[in-house]
Amino acid sequence: MNQPNGRKHSGNVKGFPPDVRKSQEDGEPGWASGLRKLYNSVVDEPLPDSFQDLLKKLDDSDDA
Repeated sequence: MNQPNGRKHSGNVKGFPPDVRKSQEDGEPGWASGLRKLYNSVVDEPLPDSFQDLLKKLDDSDDA
């Protein structure tokens, strides 16, 4: 994207810290990879035993 003065836009937005500026390489905001890591860590967490027990009870009640 060209700026009015003819310079190419580097993807860095003045006034924002570097972690929220757009990365030139992939076009994603800097915080996107951190959010993706957080999401993946939550998805990879094991299911608590109490949830496992509840799901088992629900499955057993469907069979009856």
